[in-house]
Amino acid sequence: MTTYLLAGGGTAGHVNPLLAVADTITSREPDATVIVLGTREGLEARLVPDRGYELVFVPRLPFPRRANRQALSFLPRLNRAVGDLALLIRSRHVDVVVGFGGYVSTPAYFAARRAGVPIVIHEANFRAGLANRLGAWFTRHVGVAFPGTRIRHPHVVGMPLRPEIAGLDREKARPEALTFFGLDADRPTLLVTGGSLGARRLNNTIVSAAAGLIAAGWQVLHITGEKSDVTDPGLDHYRLISYCDRMDLALSAADFAVSRAGAGTVCELSALGIPAVYVPYPVGNGEQRFNAADVVRAGGGILVDDADFLPAWVQHELVPVLADRERVRRMGVAAASAGGLDGSARMTDFIHAALA
Repeated sequence: MTTYLLAGGGTAGHVNPLLAVADTITSREPDATVIVLGTREGLEARLVPDRGYELVFVPRLPFPRRANRQALSFLPRLNRAVGDLALLIRSRHVDVVVGFGGYVSTPAYFAARRAGVPIVIHEANFRAGLANRLGAWFTRHVGVAFPGTRIRHPHVVGMPLRPEIAGLDREKARPEALTFFGLDADRPTLLVTGGSLGARRLNNTIVSAAAGLIAAGWQVLHITGEKSDVTDPGLDHYRLISYCDRMDLALSAADFAVSRAGAGTVCELSALGIPAVYVPYPVGNGEQRFNAADVVRAGGGILVDDADFLPAWVQHELVPVLADRERVRRMGVAAASAGGLDGSARMTDFIHAALA
């Protein structure tokens, strides 16, 4: 029986690939033990137990960016966390540590190295995060979602997708999806989503441009995010919801999408052949622009800066695209050519190769 310690948390970009790999491992090895490392503050605190996996909390340890009191205490706190995790690895007879990035992965990599246990890494973003760049010095087993990711020892394995997405039959599920969201079977659907926390510019622009989108013959399924403050315009063929726990159905209903360019979202839309306008998050290290580069280059997506994503852009640029049904079809084919549904299987094979 193999014991896996999976480390990653904070955002859906870390948690969803982790859970996809955990599900693949347990489907292949029903007697395997999967332990997940996470923080109390991240999405994993809810999602991991809901999925039935054991969750062990570690302190949230962001790297200090400047010299202050927090920086002085960082190394002692990191050392305590590493010591505790090394003890866990030995006491639970962990066979391999698999990290998916984020704050929680850094002490896990150090602890695995101290305990002499193999390390496997998955980097979801085109631009690798600090924790994974550090961990890559400790192992040659580094899986990446995108070709061209700059990190030591990269091996392209693709993006691990949730089973409900990887195994989705969109055509078969579409009638259920339309009923679930109260959509019209005679209209194509534009899916709009800015992520779980929402995206102010994206949400405000779509609400302002709603009438033009509907006049073009489309209907809109707009997932605003739970912290959004936009108001429902109250239009026919416009469905606004703050949160969606059935993204498989939302994706089944979608004929086109407008979205941020988080790695998981880009990979899900591409794998399912859904063309999209990508509006990268304008803050951070700019990785979202690069996440969408391959599918945009293939012709399956359109990239627009957050500052330029205004109602006038939607009316003059997006509406003509949506009006050209043949172009939408071709973009869907191109999107699928840049995606893949087998990332979970390939990453699990990669972990087994490291164990061997």
